[in-house]
Amino acid sequence: MRLHRNLVFTVIDSIMAIFNEGEYADKVVARALKKDKRWGSHDRKFVAETIYEIVRWKRLYAEIAEVKEPYDRDNVWRIFAVWAVLRGYTLPDWKYFESTPVRKIKGRFDELSKIRKYRESIPDWMDEIGVQELGEALWSTEIAAQNEQAKVILRVNTLKTTKEKLRAVLMDLNIETEFHKDYPDALILKERANVFLTDAFKEGMFEVQDASSQMVARFLDIKPGMRVVDTCAGAGGKTLHMASLMENKGQLIAMDLYESKLKQLKLRAKRNGAFNIEYRIIDSTKVIKKLHEKADRVLIDAPCSGLGVLKRNPDSKWKLQPEFIDNIRKVQAEVLENYSKIVKPGGKMVYATCSVLPSENQEQVQKFLQTESGKQFEFVKDIKVLASESGFDGFYMALFNRKP
Repeated sequence: MRLHRNLVFTVIDSIMAIFNEGEYADKVVARALKKDKRWGSHDRKFVAETIYEIVRWKRLYAEIAEVKEPYDRDNVWRIFAVWAVLRGYTLPDWKYFESTPVRKIKGRFDELSKIRKYRESIPDWMDEIGVQELGEALWSTEIAAQNEQAKVILRVNTLKTTKEKLRAVLMDLNIETEFHKDYPDALILKERANVFLTDAFKEGMFEVQDASSQMVARFLDIKPGMRVVDTCAGAGGKTLHMASLMENKGQLIAMDLYESKLKQLKLRAKRNGAFNIEYRIIDSTKVIKKLHEKADRVLIDAPCSGLGVLKRNPDSKWKLQPEFIDNIRKVQAEVLENYSKIVKPGGKMVYATCSVLPSENQEQVQKFLQTESGKQFEFVKDIKVLASESGFDGFYMALFNRKP
């Protein structure tokens, strides 16, 4: 296996931007892939996957390379050399690799792989909180699953097509997919491909959305003609799924604190042919008060640590801080308290996170049920999805009925 200079330099530049300038890996990868129009799919795959792998295993590789933050360019080359040796590449005779200790790298890897925080390449605090909340054995299997490469999963947009038709369209482009009996709207790619370049995507036939995330809208038991509120809509993956389940009938209100996210959602909704969505920025408490007891269904896809989606966002391992998790738990409790008031008597609500920590999930639900607002609800059921059991993202969702 040979290393090509222009591809490797692109990887090095990208790693510098992610590690030293705090840029997000997905944005950096997207920029890197536009660098040279002559690159084929093999080259693009090398660039994207190598960047993500080095980000994912940053702590392990840096420890083996014996470099510390902040990383200068020589440090990043040393980290890259560790990646290349462990992946079985023959190092070319470039000056950057002159003193690479190949045998020592393999020895250090074997040694460090016995210690979970290095083997799974996570900060100490994350390892501690994982053990504390899930127990030693479950945390070990869960964090290992979170380090596997995420599958590419599509959610068919039933406003425009069917799963069978979309599968046939993609098959004509040599993109093979498979169904999954437990996820009625999902098509799972057999091999990674850039589906965003297809006409099927541009025409709004599908969105890319993990299978676990696809469970949430269906869990809310939505019917066409209802008034549904998505209180933390963001860029709207679940909003769009709800619009398709509503068959564009009824009213779907997408709310968020950030106008930029709702603008993104508007563009996606237009492509999806979803026209029953109203957009509301939460810029004051009035926005919520106007909706008190008005909605048949309410989704609270709460802000969270994201400790269920590390395989999809490996750089968040290094951006997350323990204080953030303490703060986010307070935000979750407030959001549940305030937004639950939107549900009308007899209506239903789902509280969801993409975290696997009980303190963000079951414990929040228990606390909520003891508050004044919570006493108006009955807990129906919850689903805890672990990456180690499902093969998809870690997720949590709890369903409530508001008492009539």
